[in-house]
Parts: sequence; structure tokens; C-alpha cells
Amino acid sequence: MEGTMTATAEQSPVMEGLTGLMQEALAALDTYAAAATSGARAQLAGADGRPDRAAFERHQHLAHGLSWLTTYVETLRQVAEWAGRLEAEGRFGEIEHLLSQILFSEYCAQIVGGIPMNQGETIRPHELGSLKAADELFAVPVIQRLITEGKTPASMAAAAQFLPDALSRDTVENTGLDETMSMVRDQFAKYAAERIKPYAHEWHLKNEYIPMDVVSEMSELGVFGLTIPEEFGGLGMGKTAMCVVSEELSRGYIGTGSLGTRSEIAAELILIGGTDDQKEKWLPLIASGEILPTAVFTEPNTGSDLGSLRTRAVKDADGANYSITGNKTWITHPVRADLMTVLARTNPDTNNFSGLSMFLAEKPRGDDATPFPAEGMTGGEIEVLGYRGMKEYEIGFDGFKVKAENLLGGVENQGFKQLMATFESARIQTAARAIGVGQNAFETGLRYALDRNQFGQPIFKFPRVSNKLVMMAAELMGVRQLTYFSARRKDEGKRCDLEAGMAKLLAARIAWAAADNAVQIHGGNGFALEYPVSRILQDARILNIFEGAGEVQAMVIARRLVEGGN
Repeated sequence: MEGTMTATAEQSPVMEGLTGLMQEALAALDTYAAAATSGARAQLAGADGRPDRAAFERHQHLAHGLSWLTTYVETLRQVAEWAGRLEAEGRFGEIEHLLSQILFSEYCAQIVGGIPMNQGETIRPHELGSLKAADELFAVPVIQRLITEGKTPASMAAAAQFLPDALSRDTVENTGLDETMSMVRDQFAKYAAERIKPYAHEWHLKNEYIPMDVVSEMSELGVFGLTIPEEFGGLGMGKTAMCVVSEELSRGYIGTGSLGTRSEIAAELILIGGTDDQKEKWLPLIASGEILPTAVFTEPNTGSDLGSLRTRAVKDADGANYSITGNKTWITHPVRADLMTVLARTNPDTNNFSGLSMFLAEKPRGDDATPFPAEGMTGGEIEVLGYRGMKEYEIGFDGFKVKAENLLGGVENQGFKQLMATFESARIQTAARAIGVGQNAFETGLRYALDRNQFGQPIFKFPRVSNKLVMMAAELMGVRQLTYFSARRKDEGKRCDLEAGMAKLLAARIAWAAADNAVQIHGGNGFALEYPVSRILQDARILNIFEGAGEVQAMVIARRLVEGGN
């Protein structure tokens, strides 16, 4: 068995000239993706060339499959560019080589054979109308070589030898981060390892809030003001820093990684749509952690269909306040929140996005005994599988008062536009959270595989175990680079809804696969609640639902592709 884990010097599993091979392969992949997109556009666009809603509904499988195909190609592009940068710096080592070629091999094979959109749905070339183009793609020598030689028993075994090092460092591979971002990662990795990870499972099992002393420590570390400009009391760092911090906190526990999301969403709403007075009042309080925000958007019968929101906001006769009435659901961390960003309808004559407004609604902080000590506001907890630590609630508003001055931007009916402007950042951060959960699953599975002995040796020695872990590492490497790319585009002021959507779509699937495989590695113990891997599985499941369910996300990506992409 040990022999299967060692690559011989005569047959090195590392492909020579890999960075050049990857760039050559991308040219062929781009040609194939363009052919598939052109064919799909013919079925999904109307006579005016714009996306046709009815056609999208008839051909959802095709539309969503196109999204997955282009997501794969963009992921491989970012891996190739990352590899090229590392090679130029002399930092493209053996494990980076191996993970890159393994991912290229696997994703190219899936592109020509069938991409799993989830466990039960696969998109194949003939369903994209690109069977001939797929045959031509497979005939390209570099594609065929990567598929047949990139991921072999020898390369998988060689990569597996590097995995134990991951338990003493942040990632298996060199992420390509600069010195500053690497220091940020190290700081939050250490904090999560000492103050979050040892206690997270107990918080989960008891359905307890993340302790306030941890919240205070996170505030002192700058989590809540990470991307808020310095003029408003924040650290003024970019979205790459947000990715790094979100990943490391989520690697400890998804609850702590997501706690910062509340502040990120509220701050970005105010930065993008707020008045000068609103910025000066609220942003320093959010940055310091003095107030904790929560997002109040979803309603029981709307889900992703925000244009159907029925919660209404009516200005009182004296003009000093709005009265909000309606029901909201899936509100995260509302009890301990001091500020709610509430989306409500201010124009009763509309039944779409146009009549919605965003409010900065103040509320007193509650507790389990009295969750909502505010007039005109009630709520009940939603018991959930995972994603605990902040608690989910349904909320009912009945004439709840909000100061008129707290209408975001001071102008009605701008709420949906304001919210849409935050979606890029929200999805980038969700991708980073998913990477953290997936990394935790990988490390938890790896540690168990090294410690668990069966048939006289650690189960890590069995290829069906180590191969699972290698693929986790390879996919996490790929989606991490895609997420960083999205963050860089955002920081450069470029449109990145397509890239952010791709990162979120893929990262959510990877996190779930990693958690599922980590449970499988644990065997029966993975099914026991006492083992943290059971929590990781439960936490991972939500990632493909919130911030845009996978199906909705795939549809959004497909519409952008039909419109012309970038």
C-alpha cells in the first residue's frame, strides 16, 4: 500500500512546462465556451438579442449549464494566471504544480464529459448543443494530454504527501497573497484557532449565541470596519482583505465569519446610498462595533423574488416618521442587533422593484427572554440545522416607527437599486465564507484520516481516502483564486457581478462536497453529533441557498452571458 503513495523519480507526476500548457489549454477552452454560448444564446435570446424570460424558463437546464461551463473556464483561467505569477517569482513549487494539473485535468474531463451542477443534475455537451465542439475540444492535443496525464494515481499520490503540512499552515498551496495580506491571514488564523474553533461545536450543539466577549474581540481586531474608509473610523482595506478575514473566521466557525457580513452589508448600503449625514452618523458606530446591524429583506412568500415584497412603509401625517407593517423571515442575528436595514414598499401602487425603499431602522437590543423590546415589533426563532451562533428569526412589524431621516439616501423608491449595488460584495464574501467552511472540512477530514488506523495503518494511506482530500485541496485552490480575482476587480472599481456570482456558485458546491467527503472519511463517527464534522456538514448546506440560491445564481450568470458577458 505504501508503494502506491510514492511517485518514482523515473516517472515524475509533475508535468513539465505546465504554465504554458495551461495557457494553451485555455485558448481551446475559450473557443469551446464561445461556441456553447453562441448556441445557447440562439435559444435563450429574443428577436432583439436580449434575454427572453420565457425561453430561460423553458430551457433552465441549458441556461444553468452554460453558467457552470463558463464558471469552470474562468476558474481555470485564474489558476493559470496565479501559477504564472508564482512561477515568475520562483514560488511555483511541486504542490502548486500538482494541484494545478489535477484541477485542470478534472475540470477539462468534466467539460467534455459532463459537469455536475449538484448531486442529481449534470450538464453534458449535447444538452448545451455543443457535442461536435466538445469532440473537437477533446481532440486538441493539450486538452487530451491534461485529461489523461494530469490526474493519475501517481500525481494524486504525490500530492497526498504534501497534505499533512496543511495542519501546520493556513493552506496547502502558496496563495499568492502579498506580505500584508499574508500577515492579515496569519493574524486571523491564529485568533480563530485559539478563540473560536475550540468552542464552536459547543455553541452549535447548545444553539448558543457567539459570546459577546468574542464579538468585542472581533471588533477590536477591526472586523466590523474592515472595508469602511478611514475617514469614518474603519481600516479602509479592500475586498481581498475581506476575503482573507472572512475565510479564516469561517474556517473557525461559519457563525463568526458571517457576523462580519451583517456590518459589511449595512456599511456598503450606507456608503453607496446614504446621505452625508447618514454616513457620518452610522459608519463610525458600525466600524467600532458599538452597534450591530442586521439585514431585514426576505419575506415568507417572496424568497428571491424581492419585487413581490408586501411589507409597507407609510409616512405619518406629521412627516417625522414612517410606520412599517408586514412580515419578514430568515433574519439573522436580529435580537442583539441595534440597527436594521429594512426593505419595504413606499409606493403602494407598484407590485415590482420600483416602489421599494431602504430604511435604517433603529431598535433596542434584546435577549432570549425579551427578544424584541420594541413597540410594533414581534418575532419568533426559526430552529435550524446549522448556521447557528446568531440565530434566525421571523419578525412581524405592526406600525413599527422609523424616523423619516433614516430613509436611506433621503429619497423614496431607491431601495432595490441600493440593495443591488451591494450584491457583488455580498457574493464575494459568501464565496470566502464557503472557502473557509470547505477548508475546515478538509483539515478535519485530513486530521481524522491521519489519526484513524484500520487494517494496521492510517486510513490516509488508502487512495480512496487520500484522493478525496487531494481533490478538496485542488478545488479549494481554484475557487480561492477565482474569489480573489473577483475581489480585485471590485477594488479596481470594475463591474464584477459575473465573477462574484461564479465564485459564490462554485464555492458553495465545493464546500458542500468537502464537508460530505469529510463525513465519509469519518465513517460512522461522522454521523455522531459529538464530532465537529457533523456541524461542518450542517453549516455547509446553507451556502448554496443564501445570498442567492444556486439555481437563481446560475440564472443571473446566464442572463449576463446572453447579454454579452463583460
